[in-house]
Amino acid sequence: MQTCVGLFLQKRARLDPGKTGLIFEGRKISYQQWSQRANRAAHAFVGLGILPGDRIGLLLENSPEFLECFFALTHIGAIVVPLNWRLTPSEISHITRDSGIRALVYCTEFQETVAGLDTDIPSDKHIAVGGKSSSGGYNYEDLLRTQAETEPLTDVTAQDPAVIIYTSGTTGMPKGAVLSHDNLFYGALTISFSLDWRTNDRNLVAMPLFHIGGLIVSLIAVYFGATTVLMKSFDPNIFLGDVENHQITSFVAVETMLHQMAKTELFPAVDLSSLRWVLSGPVPIALQEAWNERGIVIQQVYGLTETTGGAAVLAAEHTLDKMGSTGLPMFHTDIRIVGDDGRDAEPGRVGEILVRGPHVMQTYWNNPVATAETVKDGWLSTGDLGRLDEEGFLYVVGRKKDMIRSGGENIYAPEIEMVLTEMPQINEVAVIGAPDSTWGELVCAVVRLHAGKKLVLSDIVVHCGGRLGKYKIPQRLIVTDEPFPRGPTGRVQKQDLMEKLHGSNEI
Repeated sequence: MQTCVGLFLQKRARLDPGKTGLIFEGRKISYQQWSQRANRAAHAFVGLGILPGDRIGLLLENSPEFLECFFALTHIGAIVVPLNWRLTPSEISHITRDSGIRALVYCTEFQETVAGLDTDIPSDKHIAVGGKSSSGGYNYEDLLRTQAETEPLTDVTAQDPAVIIYTSGTTGMPKGAVLSHDNLFYGALTISFSLDWRTNDRNLVAMPLFHIGGLIVSLIAVYFGATTVLMKSFDPNIFLGDVENHQITSFVAVETMLHQMAKTELFPAVDLSSLRWVLSGPVPIALQEAWNERGIVIQQVYGLTETTGGAAVLAAEHTLDKMGSTGLPMFHTDIRIVGDDGRDAEPGRVGEILVRGPHVMQTYWNNPVATAETVKDGWLSTGDLGRLDEEGFLYVVGRKKDMIRSGGENIYAPEIEMVLTEMPQINEVAVIGAPDSTWGELVCAVVRLHAGKKLVLSDIVVHCGGRLGKYKIPQRLIVTDEPFPRGPTGRVQKQDLMEKLHGSNEI
């Protein structure tokens, strides 16, 4: 079978037609039913004049329709552009213009957002899921109703673009990472080889499908013939209930999700015995320990959109002796740490993390300058700082852009944040650089406290003493009642936070 990810669903349907492929809001969908719906969608897109290489935007919450469209479009050689519905219309407009999408599939909950888009998409290429298009376009179900369930013809190569996923844009306008069919295939392969995936698994997906973390595990489940239990959006109590009720074997979550679940009244009592692995990006030790007390090991992973989701993972057996590490490079992945001089750093020395592998993106869409700056000789410059120990285990220190320069010292904000999250008073924390005429920047801790708790700067100084070098200990403290602005991956949007604080004259 050629490497066209759009064919994965059809192949699985031929192998396991009656097996449950999707569970969504109590509805069970067999692989055969799922495949037939995707085939109908593919024929519908072709009937609308969609050609190989055309970009199609998906402004959809997690749903069977999202995955139907993904497999349908990649089957016929079109390029999927998942749109982050948490963005403003102007931000989405930038993505639709930059990618040049020819059609838009959206759920009617986002009707107002679609109306506010500054886009050149013809109204007859608007396809509404869950109702009628207000712009004179199509209803998704009406389109599918008259289409054949047979597999459409395809002429897709492994190097053809399959999806363009736009980065969060924390350092500027979002850039579109172009992932080919081969990138998705090897991304799925390298992650699945590094984790204990099995044919009869039930994987719970609440990560948004517009994010590579949600999309890639859904693809892996089809590849293995596992069942995906799909949540429309994340709710900590419903999520934990689904783990127990569906006997979930695995899931991927960001730190925020794990934190919210650990704080529920349900967490101490819910049955988590079916879980075999849980995967997350670097999380604080205190949060790992909270899950460890429930018998669940959080396997640490490091990856980016540009690496199709995965690059390094910490095996469960190393979670104690390599606490704080994100593990070894995945099977199809090479990792280097380089200093400012471009040379490989010695073990223990901090430098930029470079990644190489067949799952590294092809290019940034329509942005050759950014591509040339990011991918050199096959190595992806991640913009992340880290170190390797003597055994090759990766420790992520922070972002190059998330570095505070104080008195000539480079201070990595995430290192301080990991220490501060151990304090029982703190609910959320972000460490930023506050401008200072003498030192250049001062280390400033912005915190949101748990209800009824109090905190002063001296508490932080005492807590950090012996844990951090004196120059790393926060010299300013800002306490706020407002939740931190976060991107789709749960990462604090520090630029937005700093702009808000500047606006209130707090820094």
